Amino acid sequence: MRIGILSDTHDQRERTTRAVALLMAQGVEALVHCGDLTRPDIVHECSLLPCYFVLGNNDYDEPGLRCTIADTGGFFLGRGGEITLAGKRIAITHGDSAREARRLLATVPDYFLFGHTHVPHDGEGTPRSINPGALHRAANWTVAVLDLVTDDLRFLDVR
Repeated sequence: MRIGILSDTHDQRERTTRAVALLMAQGVEALVHCGDLTRPDIVHECSLLPCYFVLGNNDYDEPGLRCTIADTGGFFLGRGGEITLAGKRIAITHGDSAREARRLLATVPDYFLFGHTHVPHDGEGTPRSINPGALHRAANWTVAVLDLVTDDLRFLDVR
């Protein structure tokens, strides 16, 4: 199973649309958004596939985002949470809270997904920590594809 990982979209609707299309072309079956959506219309762009969302430090309208996520059939994980896909435990947070990161890492998941820094990162180990980069305020706009069966990770440039 392949999942698409994106973060820090910061109101970039057209760029998010291109990113989701790029991820779908790679055969992803689900999306994970690591926070800083900032507006509900970003949720709609991600709702073409099952999508798991966490909130970031710029997601000020939590009630609006929560409602939109529910209305589109997405999965709301608050400031952080854990999901299981293809038998792999995946912890997800935005990355702006050390306390939240410690809480999630204490469960020793297979993967730890985060955003916030706007810089792609692949920290191999246990758990493998992955930041897909960002679609705003980044040298290159990037997302990531993770194959949960083969453990292959690829960063993709969004143009």
